[in-house]
Amino acid sequence: MINRPWTIVLASLVPLMGCTSESEVNPVDTRPPGEDPSPTAGPTFHKDVAPILQKRCQGCHAPGEIAPFSLTEYADVKQVSSRIVTVTQDGTMPPWGALETDECTPRFGWKDDSRLSDAELATLAAWHDAGTPEGDPADAPPAIERPGLHGLEGVSATIEPAAPYVTGGDEDQFRCFVMDPKLTQDTFVNGMNVVPGNSKVVHHVVVFTDPHAESETLADADGGYECFGSAGVQDTQVLGVWVPGGRPTEFPSNAGFLVPAGSRLVMQVHYHPAGTVAEPDATKVELRYLPEPPEYRVVFLAFGNFPSQWPNGEGLQPGPNDRQEPEFFVPAGVKDHTEVMKVTLPETFMGESLVDGIRLYSAMTHMHYVGTDMLVDVKRPSPQGSDPAEECVVQTPRWDFNWQQTYTIDAPIEELPVLKTGDVMSLRCLYDNTMDNPFVRRALLEENLTAPRDIVLGESSLDEMCIGLFNGFVKN
Repeated sequence: MINRPWTIVLASLVPLMGCTSESEVNPVDTRPPGEDPSPTAGPTFHKDVAPILQKRCQGCHAPGEIAPFSLTEYADVKQVSSRIVTVTQDGTMPPWGALETDECTPRFGWKDDSRLSDAELATLAAWHDAGTPEGDPADAPPAIERPGLHGLEGVSATIEPAAPYVTGGDEDQFRCFVMDPKLTQDTFVNGMNVVPGNSKVVHHVVVFTDPHAESETLADADGGYECFGSAGVQDTQVLGVWVPGGRPTEFPSNAGFLVPAGSRLVMQVHYHPAGTVAEPDATKVELRYLPEPPEYRVVFLAFGNFPSQWPNGEGLQPGPNDRQEPEFFVPAGVKDHTEVMKVTLPETFMGESLVDGIRLYSAMTHMHYVGTDMLVDVKRPSPQGSDPAEECVVQTPRWDFNWQQTYTIDAPIEELPVLKTGDVMSLRCLYDNTMDNPFVRRALLEENLTAPRDIVLGESSLDEMCIGLFNGFVKN
């Protein structure tokens, strides 16, 4: 038997730098003294830098957004140009977790990959080294409309919590809001978008389905409840994840996510008040419905969080710090702890038949604050078509709980990797349970603790997880 995984809610860049010659970075100026330098001598803010910032950074770094400073005006960007070069080249910004490593190079790229290209990195560095010239404001790209940097086209319904919510204090908050889409019949959702009400404090959002409307019993008079991990209801699935600057969750035009009639949606909002009392937040969810059943149905699968080893040897694998039997146990003070979980896909799982296989569309890794690296791979005893006998699905080698997101495979449906009965899925999670881990220090501070404690499997901030969440397609 496969232990039912706990469905939960739940980043970085490859530090590549294009080569630039000295003459390109610091061109020789042969004009007479006092003559203005040529506007084409090198990159300028308005012509070359502003388009990069607009595309890659301003989803967060703009007035009214969650980032602590804006990158929309020349004077502001000039002051932090050195910092921009540092954090883009070392991969800290923009946040992106799915990286290629010696262990993991997925066959396909990712849709909406936010990583800067070599050329973009080179431009930012050359502009800084040249003294951050402003250039001609007439060269600036057209302004983008806010809010709604990336909107959802063809919205069928917009739903929101029963009442706005006010967050405040020094600690992050995780609040679930129960929302009724008022579906009188089974409905296929083709797209979902989150519109933050107060962008200064909404850090990320996960939208769960609640097919039995159980969340109604958990909600208070304002329609919400506290929820760090999952939505706390049975048979829930993740409809979509949103991060600042992120794009809507969208499926191909011939595919949809089935939401049964009478379902509720549970919107989990991660608030980052940063020591203030925020203005009320009324974050909304936009939905796009399909008028009729599509060719492909979106399926949701979650593997992991296995608490023990099964009689057949699968499930939780023996670990380096097990005390007797295999157990999920991360001792205090241990820097490089590994937990591995393995499962051979059965004929049916989470109500879905895997005999004919599903086409894998997206993948999401999930741990908590102690996690540092997660890798998911699949081995196929009987590979078919273009699928290899073994491949890495995704790795997030610099795991950051604050920037978790869904990674969507950039390939046509017919070419997507197939997962089917008999394939072996493996998850490897690494943890650092020491004070060298800044996320551990922060979590301990929030719990008024001064030293790491032993970590076990669970849903609180000082418990841990090791789980992969996936969307795929099956013929409807």
